[in-house]
Amino acid sequence: MHLSRIYAIFIRQWFLMKSNPSRLASIFMWTFLMILQWGLISKYVGTFGGSTFNYVTVTLGAIILWEFTNRLQIGVMLSFLEDIWSMNLINFFASPLTIAEYVGGLVITSVVTGLAAFLVMVLFSGFGFGYNVFVIGLLLVPFMLILFVFGVAMGIFVAGIIFRLGPSAEWLGWPIPMILSIFSGVFYPVATMPSALQVIAHVLPTSYVFESIRLLLATGSFSFQIGFNLIVGGLLALVYLAATYAFFVKIYRHNLRTGSIARFSAESV
Repeated sequence: MHLSRIYAIFIRQWFLMKSNPSRLASIFMWTFLMILQWGLISKYVGTFGGSTFNYVTVTLGAIILWEFTNRLQIGVMLSFLEDIWSMNLINFFASPLTIAEYVGGLVITSVVTGLAAFLVMVLFSGFGFGYNVFVIGLLLVPFMLILFVFGVAMGIFVAGIIFRLGPSAEWLGWPIPMILSIFSGVFYPVATMPSALQVIAHVLPTSYVFESIRLLLATGSFSFQIGFNLIVGGLLALVYLAATYAFFVKIYRHNLRTGSIARFSAESV
């Protein structure tokens, strides 16, 4: 694996964004609107709770971390779609570029855009609503690492689906974050879900992160349950990453073997 080739994939995406700033709207516009909307809702709902419960702290913290995950998934997906829309995919794989280097370049692009969106959300929520995401403390680091791995895994999975079914399958990628947020307990405890939905929640690493955040904010201290959640969530995230990468490689080899990759273009169905 050559780092220079991975960097080449990343720098191409960087030049695409630099040459057309409208692409930045997908990174910053939606994150800005989400923070504004949920910040105002939280402040309004907080007027009914008095001083016993801080809705802004709980809701904005969840929104910021979930949007960070969302940006990572969409970052991988959009970078892959850019290569499809420009009909450039076949050019990449006609070169010495390996599939691991290509996916690595997509992931780095996703990380950069995801961290940029996270920084914007933190600054805006701080200045606009007085929220400090770092109130979570040093545990913010492992929480974000789990969400990072899972977000990248979901991005690779969606890219694999599009790679297999064609650009018309793009619409499958957009609702995935909303669907996963239902089972991840982003806005409510997993215990409030019906039993059948809890089973799904327990196999998602994101549910362990948001359950831990609520527990940490409620107790103010680290506990055995939080440590257990971090271990289980981290292991699940790594399993998903390995599985989705293997899935993408399998799709790539299938397209290579059948010759589908040579016909892969923006007009494919």
